[in-house]
Amino acid sequence: MAKLKDKIEAEYEHIEDLLNEMPKFEKLPYLSFLELAGVATLLHNFYNGVENILKQCLLSKNSSIPSGASWHKDLLISSVENDILSKETMFFLGEYLAFRHFFLHAYALDLYTDKMEPLVEKIESTFGVFQKEISTFLEK
Repeated sequence: MAKLKDKIEAEYEHIEDLLNEMPKFEKLPYLSFLELAGVATLLHNFYNGVENILKQCLLSKNSSIPSGASWHKDLLISSVENDILSKETMFFLGEYLAFRHFFLHAYALDLYTDKMEPLVEKIESTFGVFQKEISTFLEK
């Protein structure tokens, strides 16, 4: 379990670094196109870090990592089924998953602040809840 904690802590450090770079949501309407693209990348990277942690938690339980076209969504579902996340946290993280999908399949010109503002506003609280649930999982 010590190795798992070390891996999770490394991911937390990366996530905390990107949160330190994230502008406040109120500033988003005043950012340039390139700055908005940077914010979108930070949101995407946040969710990638969350997925990395969830995959490590599942592996620690000898559970398989979902595969196939819907593996990202299935990862969240499997994390609930394996008592890593609550359904409520899965719902909040699902919003970041949806943005990740949009970000990967849209043109940067399609980035609008109204899609990003709620995610930026809630990112720190979402991360805090996520950390608490991961901590609870590690204590089991």
